[in-house]
Amino acid sequence: MTLLKTFAVTALIGLPSLGIAEQLTFAWTPNPQTPQVDIAIEKGYFEEAGLDIDFVAFRTGREGFEAMLGGQVDITFMAEFPAAVGALTGQEFGVVADLARFTGSRVILNNSSGDVASPSDLAGKKIGTTIGTNVNFCLDGVLSDAGVEAEIVSAAPPDLVPAVTRGDVDAIVPFPSFYSAAKASLGENYAELRVPGYEVHYILSASPEMIGERAEVLEAFMGALAKADADVAADPAAAMAAVSASMKGAMSTDDLAAMWEDVDIGLKLDTGLAELLVDEAAWILAQGVIKGDGPDLETMLSNFAPAPLAAVAPQAVDLP
Repeated sequence: MTLLKTFAVTALIGLPSLGIAEQLTFAWTPNPQTPQVDIAIEKGYFEEAGLDIDFVAFRTGREGFEAMLGGQVDITFMAEFPAAVGALTGQEFGVVADLARFTGSRVILNNSSGDVASPSDLAGKKIGTTIGTNVNFCLDGVLSDAGVEAEIVSAAPPDLVPAVTRGDVDAIVPFPSFYSAAKASLGENYAELRVPGYEVHYILSASPEMIGERAEVLEAFMGALAKADADVAADPAAAMAAVSASMKGAMSTDDLAAMWEDVDIGLKLDTGLAELLVDEAAWILAQGVIKGDGPDLETMLSNFAPAPLAAVAPQAVDLP
């Protein structure tokens, strides 16, 4: 069984290290998809790079992104969707890395409401999701591709699993972190429909100051992550142990092994991410929440800052 698919990062000789300890604030919460951060912490790679990092936790990546835009943090971890919103609203930021991609998006069903063998069987179903987020974008894509309509019910992320368990909705499209809870709650009524196409990207975004006057500090930060990225590729089991420990046992290594079957872990920054953000921006505009014109690929790429990653792992960057 392949536990980990990686994008090789081999540029580990001569990684930058700052002469004096530089402080930065990083919005990051222990999670299953960013083992590079856990390994860098565990092995002291940030300290080796001359960094004194203040880790701050937010409930969502959107909140961390907003804090960065407001000058409260220097670098933030998030799913990619807030970057599409930021690009649409003319915010100043730089996407600096893509840490991992979740490839196992799915619709979760209470099978007491009837069998669903394909997306076309979702026609007329009552489906819960969190409106205005990447899972809403995913669900709309599934229904559109199948050429069917369903009744979409909006709920906060923690409310979706109870709703489908009670039968208030026939199915849900929650964030991946709720999949295991849904399976446990639904028991024998659990069913899932894996849907191709959309991948959640877990990215890092940095403030204008970090990609500008503090670029040397950002490069040192990326160098520490590049070193950790190579360790994750070389020893996935150790990486799982580090992640499980940082999550205080909320996920066992066995649970992580199962999840990582659907996670492509490895530092990269490529056009595919930019193209996804363009599609998400167009979808946001279609919802009527934000007015204006959607960015084209060239405009979206202006929100990317590849230089720090390219300096420490040039083969990880594939941009025009």
